[in-house]
Amino acid sequence: MFSEAIVRTVPRTIEAGITSANLGRPDYEKAREQHDHYVGALERCGLEVTVLGADERYPDSVFVEDTAVVTDRCAIVANPGAERRRGEVHEVEKVLSGLYENVERITSSGTLDGGDVLQVGDHFYIGLTRRTNREAAEQLAVILRGYGFGASLVGLRRFLHLKTGVAYLGGDDLVVAGELVANDEFECFDKIIVTPEEEYCANCIRVNGPVLVAAGYENTKEKIAERGYEVIELEMSEFRKVDGGLSCLSLRLPAPGGWEP
Repeated sequence: MFSEAIVRTVPRTIEAGITSANLGRPDYEKAREQHDHYVGALERCGLEVTVLGADERYPDSVFVEDTAVVTDRCAIVANPGAERRRGEVHEVEKVLSGLYENVERITSSGTLDGGDVLQVGDHFYIGLTRRTNREAAEQLAVILRGYGFGASLVGLRRFLHLKTGVAYLGGDDLVVAGELVANDEFECFDKIIVTPEEEYCANCIRVNGPVLVAAGYENTKEKIAERGYEVIELEMSEFRKVDGGLSCLSLRLPAPGGWEP
């Protein structure tokens, strides 16, 4: 179960965010409205949400997940792979230091984005991507093992982040897309395979029962609902324009004593 979440308000500079998409510039007002609905959905799922103010210096700072990895035993402050984003971690670190006795840090020249880290029970999958290098992944693995977790590394070629193409729902249920469908690391799961046309929807999150999914992807939504999950659809059009997804918009803190989505 999750007890709290940390989010950061959309900056007006979001249109200058890093992106590989060719979907046009995000509309600030629409992004604010979509973000408000996202926060409301987290609260509906029972989370207490800490909302940090927008930081106009960092156009991508609304994607707060990339700044840290949070567990029920420790928090690890990341070192984002995009150099222009590294200042985003400072305010988040202050907040986490008030919530955790144990705050660890990824150090240079290791680079790590939180979007490359997927927790499944007491095991963490760490993606090796353009944003997360092997040095940081191995640093993180050592830290996690020191707190009693397992860790393994997953190489990617195409996806920006590991969680671009995979989401854990609970039990043996895994939403998976693209290059990760046939990855040996995930062969033991009961996979919900996302079609190439709906690949963006693979980035979904289960929060204390309901599964939050991007609106407009009916096939994936139906597959998740068929497994018995309540589905909450959220419009994500403006965040998709800057390579952002549902998981990117929050740090979701496990309740003390254990973790399950």
